[in-house]
Amino acid sequence: MTPTAPSATRGYLRGTVLTPDEPVSDGVLAFEGDRIVYAGPASGFDDAGWPDPVAVPPGALIIPGLVDLHCHGALGSDFATAGPDGIRQAVSFLHASGTTSLLASMVTGSRQSLLAAAERLGALAREGLIAGIHAEGPFLSPVRRGAQDPEYLLAPDPDFVDALVEASDSELVTMTYAPELPGAEDLVDRLILRGVTPSLGHTDADDATAAASLAWARDEMDEAGFDGYAPRPTVTHLFNGMPPLHHRSPGPAAACLRAARKGDAVVEVIADGVHMDPAMVRTVFELAGAGNIALVSDAIAATGLQDGSYRLGNLAVEVRAGTARLAGGGSIAGGTATLLQCLQRTVAAGVPLHDAVRAAAEVPADVLRLADEVGALRRGLRADALVLTPDLQLHAVLRLGSWLDAPETLKTGKNS
Repeated sequence: MTPTAPSATRGYLRGTVLTPDEPVSDGVLAFEGDRIVYAGPASGFDDAGWPDPVAVPPGALIIPGLVDLHCHGALGSDFATAGPDGIRQAVSFLHASGTTSLLASMVTGSRQSLLAAAERLGALAREGLIAGIHAEGPFLSPVRRGAQDPEYLLAPDPDFVDALVEASDSELVTMTYAPELPGAEDLVDRLILRGVTPSLGHTDADDATAAASLAWARDEMDEAGFDGYAPRPTVTHLFNGMPPLHHRSPGPAAACLRAARKGDAVVEVIADGVHMDPAMVRTVFELAGAGNIALVSDAIAATGLQDGSYRLGNLAVEVRAGTARLAGGGSIAGGTATLLQCLQRTVAAGVPLHDAVRAAAEVPADVLRLADEVGALRRGLRADALVLTPDLQLHAVLRLGSWLDAPETLKTGKNS
C-alpha cells in the first residue's frame, strides 16, 4: 500500500536509512517540498512541529531513488519509436517501479528516425520527465551488433553527433561507440566537445584498442572539465556486445575491467539473471569495486508486461520466460527487469546491499553529472527515495517529494 504523507509538502519516515557513508539502523528521512532536509540518526532529528511520521513496514529499508543509464522502454512503448503519450506512460511506470531518474535509450535506426526520436525525447527531458538521452549507436561493430539493425550501422560521423545534439536541444547525454571503427577517435573528441559521455560498447576491438580508447576519452574529458565533475567514460553493458574474455585473447572486456579498477571508467552491469551469471556479477564487483560500476536494466518495451511479441527499434523481439531475443531465436534483445529487480538479484548474487545501492544510484548520478541532485540520501538533494521491506520488496516510492502508486506488476510479482 502506498503511504499518504500527512502533509502535501512536508513529511518524515523512520527506518534503516542508507546514507552515502553507512546504513543508519534507527534513522529518519525528512523532506520538505521536493528536497531532503534531514537524513541521519533519529536521535539527531527534532520532530517538533512536524506531522506524524509516514507509516512504513516493520524493519523498513529507506534507500535513494535508483538511476538508470540504459533503458529502452516499458509497458509496450519503445523510446526510439513511441510517441510522447506512450513514452510518458512507460516513464511513469518506471518511476513508480523505483527508477526515479533515467536516460531514455535509442537503438540504431535511420538518420531521420533517430533525429525525430531525439527531438521527442529532448522535449520530455526539458520537462524533467527523463534525465536525458542515450544513443546506443549507430557507430557500432557489425560483428558485435547484438539486437541492433545492421542496415543502419554507420562509420563514425562527428557531424551526425552535432545533428543529434541539436535535435535533442543538447539533451543527448551518452553515446555508445565501437573504438576500432575508422574515425572513432575523432568521434570521441566531438562527443566530449558537445558534452556527451562516450560509452565504449558493441565492439570487436582487441585489448589494446579498447584500453587506448578509454584512456584517450578519460584524458580528453579531464581536459574538457565537464562542469567541475571528475568525468569518466562508460562501458555499455560489460561482456555483452563484445568478444568473450579469453586468456589468450582478452579482448575489450579485460581492458574495461582494468580501467574501471583504476577509476578511469564506469562499467555498466545488467544483473537481471539473463545477461550475466550471478557469480560473474559478484566477480565484477570484487574486481572493479562498487564505485566504478553502474547497474543498468537495458529494459525494453516488454518490461512490465507478459511474455509475447514486441519490438526493439525496427526489429521484432520475442519474450519467453522473461528473456527477450530477436525473433527467430537470435541475440538477446535487452532486458525485461526493472532496475530495482536487478538490484535485488545483485544482492542475491552475494553483493552487499550498500554496494549494490551505490552502483544503482550514486555512481550513475555522477555519470550524469547530477550528484548534487540525485543518487543519495543527503540534505539538499532531491526527495527521491524507495521504501523497501526487509527482503527488498518495494513498498513505496517517493519522487520529488510526492508518493507514487506502485505498479500492479510489482505487487503481483509479474516479470520478476
